[in-house]
Amino acid sequence: MFGIIIAGIATFFNEIATAIGKYEVSERKESVYTMGFLNMFWAALIFFGIALFIRKTFAFSLESLPTFSVRAFLEVLQAHVAILAITTADRSTFSFIRTITIPLLLVVDIILGYSITTGNIIGIIVIALGFLILFINHGIQKRGAWLVLFTAINAVATLSLYKYDITYFNSIEAEQGLMTLILMFYFFGMAYFSAKENPFSFFKKRIFFGQSISSGIASIISSFAYGFAPASIITAASRSFEIFWAIISGKKYFHEKSTAVKFISMFFIIIGLFLLAYSIQNG
Repeated sequence: MFGIIIAGIATFFNEIATAIGKYEVSERKESVYTMGFLNMFWAALIFFGIALFIRKTFAFSLESLPTFSVRAFLEVLQAHVAILAITTADRSTFSFIRTITIPLLLVVDIILGYSITTGNIIGIIVIALGFLILFINHGIQKRGAWLVLFTAINAVATLSLYKYDITYFNSIEAEQGLMTLILMFYFFGMAYFSAKENPFSFFKKRIFFGQSISSGIASIISSFAYGFAPASIITAASRSFEIFWAIISGKKYFHEKSTAVKFISMFFIIIGLFLLAYSIQNG
């Protein structure tokens, strides 16, 4: 239960950072690469601070390099496409499509030899009903949808590799500290050389500082949530809260329509997600 609560808090701060970034990019006040850098900066500092000053150890095993290296490549790809998806797709469209990650985690389990249960079947049907309500009432916009779909599929691999590394090799702060540092350097290079921006100069403005610190808080809380419950449960909780916050910010700040339909669809999808997550956990 504690893991679900902190996952909800994490998604709230993430929505603040995402909404600010989406708006500022649309107003051409920052590039998507600077947005990515700002979203990674504080997370990297906080993770290393926890490892060096609180834990007083940096628990990273060289034996994790094969899985960590694959995850690093996929995370760079994930972060790049996610930034493009965030700034292109509607907020609610982004969050709804990302729920596809959970059924895909189930598919992976089935491939690995787990049997499908009645709960799995019911969960898939309920989720499908939620999406059907959206499509019939034009609640999903096509703009940026394929980018979001890629992040939902790729997240199956990145989440699985992350959970594997922190279970068998590395501490959460070491694993995520190095990963966010890699992503931070990637976005800094893209911002500096491609967009001709110095991301550090953006910290002088309160709006960008708030965007950055909110994203950092979200990353820290979200990462530790996976230490309190199975990946499927935390992912289901995160995706559910993401939909809720995205519908609210989409309506309030980006003037998205069909709010009532989206809340009805959200109800079905959340029920389906937790049916699937519970079945995966106990399968």
